[in-house]
Amino acid sequence: MTEHEHEHVRVAVIGSGFGGLGAAVRLRREGVTDFVVLERAGSVGGTWRDNSYPGCACDVPSHLYSFSFAPHPDWPRTFSGQEHIRAYLEHVTDVFGLRPHLRLDSEVKMMTWDGERLRWEIETSSGTLTADVVVSATGPLSEPKVPDVPGLDTFPGKVFHSARWDHDYDLRGKRVAMVGTGASAIQIVPAIQPDVARLTLFQRTPPWVLPRVDRAITGPERWLHRQLPFTAQARRGLLWGIRELQVQAFTKRPNELGLVEQVAKRNMARAVKDPVLRAKLTPTYRIGCKRILLSSEYYPALARPNVDVVASGLREVRGSTVVAADGSEAEVDAIVFGTGFHVTDLPIAERVVGADGRTLAEAWRSGMKSLRGATAAGFPNWMTIIGPNTGLGNSSMILMIESQLNYLADYMRQLDVLGGRTAFDARPGAVDAWNHRVQERMKRTVWSTGGCTSWYLDANGVNTTIWPGTTSEFRAATRRMDLAEYDVLRAPAPPASPVPPETAHKRKVEAEA
Repeated sequence: MTEHEHEHVRVAVIGSGFGGLGAAVRLRREGVTDFVVLERAGSVGGTWRDNSYPGCACDVPSHLYSFSFAPHPDWPRTFSGQEHIRAYLEHVTDVFGLRPHLRLDSEVKMMTWDGERLRWEIETSSGTLTADVVVSATGPLSEPKVPDVPGLDTFPGKVFHSARWDHDYDLRGKRVAMVGTGASAIQIVPAIQPDVARLTLFQRTPPWVLPRVDRAITGPERWLHRQLPFTAQARRGLLWGIRELQVQAFTKRPNELGLVEQVAKRNMARAVKDPVLRAKLTPTYRIGCKRILLSSEYYPALARPNVDVVASGLREVRGSTVVAADGSEAEVDAIVFGTGFHVTDLPIAERVVGADGRTLAEAWRSGMKSLRGATAAGFPNWMTIIGPNTGLGNSSMILMIESQLNYLADYMRQLDVLGGRTAFDARPGAVDAWNHRVQERMKRTVWSTGGCTSWYLDANGVNTTIWPGTTSEFRAATRRMDLAEYDVLRAPAPPASPVPPETAHKRKVEAEA
């Protein structure tokens, strides 16, 4: 028996990143205090706790990558580093009094819907509890993906993923293989290149990289934001508005992105003079089809004499030798995987058992589908924050999270209005209609027409990750919960107590009198 075994709460929130902490704050603001936040690690922070690799930083401006209800006037840079974002999340936890609700070191093992009692049974590494509502905020960037490379298990050196950085291993003077050229890799490469003896970069597909216009935010600016909070709000609004205008090109007019490609090519040409290397680094797909990356240091690092760019994926490992798909080889002491995460096959889905006994992973076997990015048919009172098709290609995910928190708040209000033991189950027809609408809009976007294969696509080639519109449109779509899209479930009334024979006889006599 553990301390929290058999505990029952109104809401169980899973995860303590931006989504989980945001949900916790919103629940408290709605007057819901009977909730817990289940976190598998020993501290809050989510992906900003797990990703601590050298150079880790956000590619969304600081004043936009923060909660609107928790403005932070003292961001030190226009683009914040990992340590500052993690500190911000700790700050939010304290300011909004969330510590008493935290259940740290409590990894969720299984969640099972109890159709008779209309509640979720949740098994965690620290005990068992039940909840009326589950808010899953595990996020799409929580489970690292490491490719199955033949011979990797025989490699005598060090191997780790960017999201599980081994800070005890010293890369100085080592020969390092960096596998992948995504958002993490382009930050890691310039951070470690000056220290390693040799860096071999395995690049299957070159990314589009734009200059990162980063600078320190001055003391007077921060003072102004502290003294006049509306100035920070105006700064956030300007950053938001620019991105709302930009997204139209991604979603409606991909052919107009050629000008942006020229900016990216000039960024490369300034740093990379070797035409052979420049050819390797030049994408052949439309910019925006894959995630656009920001760096002013990546290309200069690749041009250094101790860096080799292999325009091919890692095929196999033979002892200390890494072999590329094009047959080239290199001797290395360490292999670092910057190969992303399980985004379209969320591992948490294997641990959710719905009303019909199927796991969410089984329900999503042919692709992730949810209603308004939040709820799934057959999984009553279970909601995701950052669910299917809620990702963004060019703006702040915090905007999408806050829209989903609006939906969560109205969901809880509707449950309270109906009263009693009640649950909402998304209707399959409503889920299908929403997803049809999303996928129809997806057809004309750069993510569908840009000529690339990205991590936005699932195994069937369907984009189940990105929202094909503006953040304003998504906020409007999630402002209120539409009860017509749900079946209302009610717990059966308790059976009537049997009437003793003498009482029944007395009632009969009284009725006949």
